[in-house]
Amino acid sequence: MSVDSYAFLPRAFRAMYEVAPQLDHEPVWAEFDKPLEEATIGLLSSAGIFVEGEQAGFDVERERREPTWGDPTLRAIRSDVTQADIGATHLHIRTDDLLADVDVALPINRLNELAAEGWIGASAKEHFSVMGFQAEGAEVWRTTTGPEIAARCHAAEIDALILAPA
Repeated sequence: MSVDSYAFLPRAFRAMYEVAPQLDHEPVWAEFDKPLEEATIGLLSSAGIFVEGEQAGFDVERERREPTWGDPTLRAIRSDVTQADIGATHLHIRTDDLLADVDVALPINRLNELAAEGWIGASAKEHFSVMGFQAEGAEVWRTTTGPEIAARCHAAEIDALILAPA
């Protein structure tokens, strides 16, 4: 199965996003010395997942008006969330698969199983979701959303955060 990552973009934008971004810094890397069976692991999805009835969806209406803008806000997803609680808003991916099985974009049930089987120390009590596609919102992501995720991970003593990109 092939995936067209640009299917929901206006055609004129495709060439702009097909070019790989150039970083103005070296990639960040940190050694992971803690044994996995002692580590608390969290998840970060870029699929625009939220908890229905408890959280607002991501702002796709503004993105429809301003196609290079992406909602840079954050949603915390508790570890015991059920499939029936999951909602998703995203203009650049089809959300029907993850609405049928959240583990497609936020493998929370699989992570909980790894914790129950002792492969990891624990699944974090809360995981995180953002809406990928951050062009104009990237600065807010760098200055606000990213630091908020890092602070929440630190406060919750999450040892590693796995990105589950959509």
